[in-house]
Amino acid sequence: MRRTRSLSAVTALILTFLLALIGTGPAQAAGPAYVALGDSYSAGNGAGGYISSSGDCHRSNNAYPARWAAAHGPSSFAFPACSGARTTDVTTYQLGALNASTGLVSITVGGNDAGFSDVMTTCVTGTESACLSRVNTAKSYISNTLPGRLDTVYRAIRSRAPNARVVVLGYPRMYIEPSWWCPGIGETKREAINDAADLLNSVISARASAHGFAFGDVRTTFSGHELCSGDDWLHDLAYPSWESYHPTSLGHANGYLPVLQAKD
Repeated sequence: MRRTRSLSAVTALILTFLLALIGTGPAQAAGPAYVALGDSYSAGNGAGGYISSSGDCHRSNNAYPARWAAAHGPSSFAFPACSGARTTDVTTYQLGALNASTGLVSITVGGNDAGFSDVMTTCVTGTESACLSRVNTAKSYISNTLPGRLDTVYRAIRSRAPNARVVVLGYPRMYIEPSWWCPGIGETKREAINDAADLLNSVISARASAHGFAFGDVRTTFSGHELCSGDDWLHDLAYPSWESYHPTSLGHANGYLPVLQAKD
């Protein structure tokens, strides 16, 4: 009788131990240390849910970097991306969080160097000839000056984060083509703006590839959701004005985030 009770007690202890192991399961590994660099398209202008402490950088909890971090639980997350940033701003102000432990870096940069805001203002408010002239100036800069600026940024990133996976994200086309209804801006202007976006993406992709970085082309995910599509993931003229011509929260969730996830 005593032996039976003793065996029952041992069996109960073994079962309790096994159940505890099953309940605990394997520990969830943290994602890689993640640093999100870049301009307003990374910071989240237009996405709402702004982080008050970010001030004029307009960083958003709805921006694709914050969404990626929320979904993947990185071991650390630094978010220095800032509205208006150019390549020189990235190298001067944004690289402090990078180190040998950084596992993932994302970046959008180059649009401000090429004068994105001025191009849009000129084309939306000015004549067709003024728009085409400004776009051609931007395209000349993109072809002749921007490659060297991007090289400087990419070399600095690799130097500071030698072990990181670096994902360079591009920019969407601004307008759907063709569009029979697009008030405020003619077809010639729209085509010129989109052509400049295509050139910008081509140059960024080429320089990223030359440095061994992955390029994420968001034109594919934004296709059918550009301005004048009727299902826009970009703001047209907006208030506050700095949200104009930037991705909405849906643009970050459905346009940028899936591309980063496919490349991370």
